[in-house]
Amino acid sequence: MECFQRVFVGNGRSLVWPNARCARYLSQESNIEKHKPKTGILLLNMGGPQTVNDVPDYLLRIMTDRNLIQLPMQRFLGPYIAKKRTAEVQKKYEEIGGGSPILKWTQKQGNGLVERLDTASPSTAPHKYYVAFRYANPLTDETMRQIEKDQLDHLVVFSQYPQFSCATSGSSFDAIYHYFRKRQVPANMKWTVIDRWPTHSLLCQCIADRIKTELNFFPVEEQKDVVLLFSAHSLPLKAVKRGDSYPYEVGATVQAVMETMKYSNPYAITWQSKVGPVPWLEPATEDAIKGFHKRGLKNFILVPIAFTNEHIETLHELDIEYGKDLVKELGGKITIRRAAAPNDHKLFLDCLADIVETAVKADERVTNKFLSRCPKCTNRSCQPYKSFFAKVCQK
Repeated sequence: MECFQRVFVGNGRSLVWPNARCARYLSQESNIEKHKPKTGILLLNMGGPQTVNDVPDYLLRIMTDRNLIQLPMQRFLGPYIAKKRTAEVQKKYEEIGGGSPILKWTQKQGNGLVERLDTASPSTAPHKYYVAFRYANPLTDETMRQIEKDQLDHLVVFSQYPQFSCATSGSSFDAIYHYFRKRQVPANMKWTVIDRWPTHSLLCQCIADRIKTELNFFPVEEQKDVVLLFSAHSLPLKAVKRGDSYPYEVGATVQAVMETMKYSNPYAITWQSKVGPVPWLEPATEDAIKGFHKRGLKNFILVPIAFTNEHIETLHELDIEYGKDLVKELGGKITIRRAAAPNDHKLFLDCLADIVETAVKADERVTNKFLSRCPKCTNRSCQPYKSFFAKVCQK
């Protein structure tokens, strides 16, 4: 036996014992097993290019995802639009530092989440977070391969969009389903889905705290009149008419935040990042600022209500296009500040941990709301991915 030696213990007796080489190997294996993750938390988001060189692939994935954008002859028109927009988008990323910080913030959130879970829930530890982006690295397929290798006991699929939309959250869940279409689902792995969390109290407290930080930059006598503009990514009206719940869940978040703040300020929900000529949700954030300005209002705080970390739509659209360029266009007669995204705020990390800990201990591993379709759903991939999660969450 190459790895073992016979040890004589007296009275003609002997024991088979690991030799030094084998003992080291077994110790290493024991250490690996000790630190092997038991519970994985898969953080889903759209992602962003880390460098300007990543922009072409990023845009190509966006423009060819029919969950997000529906175009005629999309296989041809999508790549054409992506190529045409590349230079413009690259310039914007250059203006915010050369790339998206969304991965950096997601990793910080993941680390804070795991630290809290390991302390609060030792029975499900060790915990490990994974990042699955839809349009930038690390992509869903790459991350799912790592999850399979890690042989988890329990996987929590956790959307980082507080409000659910078929175009964003739905696309991420669909990508997981497509990964397993021709693969065997891990037999002994338990699944839990967290698809939305728009009114969690700690999320709302975190956003309220971010707002209060910005209010303190205004003169005390003016603070109560500062207009809070809760800005969320817009959505085509045709999606809303099909029954997408996103705008209503955004409204629920805003209502909960304002309740937390005891309705201290005037406020409105506005919509940003519209693309193309079709009708989208209104009012647009820029139009809202101009409209309030015409009425004599001059102090504003932009609040990214549907984004959990900084990225191009906060750092460029809100900070540069509105916070600088629009202020200049209006003659410098208004003040626009912007509340930071939740990022790694302590309350937000506590929020993430509480959501996961509650979900892991719950009997219900997927909600009926997630499994149901919009009243006028036309997405052919919707029912297959929902059926997939209904099946794996029943194990």
